[in-house]
Amino acid sequence: MKYLRIFAIALLSMVAITSLGAGFLTTVDYATQFREAPNAAPSNAHWLGTDQLGRDRFARILYGTRVSLLLAPAAALISTLFAALIGGVAGFVGGAWQRWATMLIDLVLSLPWLFLLITVRALLPLNVPPLISVIVTFLLLGMLGWAASARVMCAWAGAVRNSDFVLQARATGVRGCRLAIVHVLPNLKPLLAAQFWISIPVFILAEANLGILGLGVAEPLPSWGSLLRELEDLAIYSGELWKLVPLVLLILVVSSFELLLSRTEVSA
Repeated sequence: MKYLRIFAIALLSMVAITSLGAGFLTTVDYATQFREAPNAAPSNAHWLGTDQLGRDRFARILYGTRVSLLLAPAAALISTLFAALIGGVAGFVGGAWQRWATMLIDLVLSLPWLFLLITVRALLPLNVPPLISVIVTFLLLGMLGWAASARVMCAWAGAVRNSDFVLQARATGVRGCRLAIVHVLPNLKPLLAAQFWISIPVFILAEANLGILGLGVAEPLPSWGSLLRELEDLAIYSGELWKLVPLVLLILVVSSFELLLSRTEVSA
């Protein structure tokens, strides 16, 4: 299992470095159309061929990977902050705050998260510039995906609040913010980090689902979601395996994250 974890780390590092170096690996812009060569097969000019609009697939995969890998952690950071503010604070304060926060968390969790995300995104304007669509998509992911992490944070913060060392600190006169910052927060940091890393593959897959439905990052900016939209009709890909590269890459990246997370849980 140690070697699988090393392989996962190496794969994720290679994918991240390659996407960040997209400008050096290809001189073709992701939005440039080669109208004379739509749906072209791989060649020296286009390593993975072109799509239906004549855009270079290799360039679009590189830039789409960059969008997903950079912004999924940003969404995970937002959701983790919401989880800490709602669940962590409620668990630490206790009483009515914890009861109301638990009711809110249960209400959010009772709703199908992905369908809620799709519904909210569909209610927003779709004809927006690509940069705005990126910000809207990942803000929604972060602001709607906090409930599961908040429940964990609330339970853990409540346990820490009633722990012996916190009760001893209260007995010595430590109160309020000092108690939270010095005695409680250090014990919540590992859990916050774990929730952050767990959220990243979840948000990568959520963005992919939105993109397949046309509700994610707007064209011409690519993302894994928009790249996977081309796979809607699998019948046309017989014998054209290069068109499955985005799907294979998505599976490898998400599987690598899950492998690392499962190994961390076992070792813990």
